[in-house]
Amino acid sequence: MRLVVGLGNPGSSYEGSRHNVGFRVIDLLARRSGITTKERRFRALLGYGKIGSQDVILAKPLTYMNLSGYAVKAIMDWHSLETSQLLVVYDDMDLDLGRIRIRPRGSAGGHNGMKSIITLVGSEDFPRVRVGIGKPSPSLDSVEHVLGWFSAEEMPVISTAIEWAANAVELCIQEGLDEAMNRYNGLVID
Repeated sequence: MRLVVGLGNPGSSYEGSRHNVGFRVIDLLARRSGITTKERRFRALLGYGKIGSQDVILAKPLTYMNLSGYAVKAIMDWHSLETSQLLVVYDDMDLDLGRIRIRPRGSAGGHNGMKSIITLVGSEDFPRVRVGIGKPSPSLDSVEHVLGWFSAEEMPVISTAIEWAANAVELCIQEGLDEAMNRYNGLVID
């Protein structure tokens, strides 16, 4: 069993924001795999099914970004999951728009959702797929940036990045983390 968590904020006012890239990847994975993510448990929207031959739980925490760890911890405890069975997908403004970076472990890197998860699960040793949303312009602070929307020019790039991130998650689950890192960590969207 693998738990794939996409980070974001609940509610229609956040749907298209940069901070909700993780939710969008989960939505795409759910559509591709025929998994419905409508079950509300553990302060999250959950869907159970398969990606390839692997059993998965797709999760979108409803705690708001900064408290994501509470939902993740509750799901992991209930299902007796180890951190090696967790895979988190989230936005990263330290990566150029559209870049994908897959890592087997690491720090939160300033991302409050990841800080919450690391603190509550008690480990940095779980894989993650980071989706680049780019740095804020000089006129915006980081909060305005992550809660803002993509411009019309950025939409094709982020749409491709979301597709690549979903592909990377599927590859992690079916063929392993190393294969996904080899295929997606160096790609640049033209």
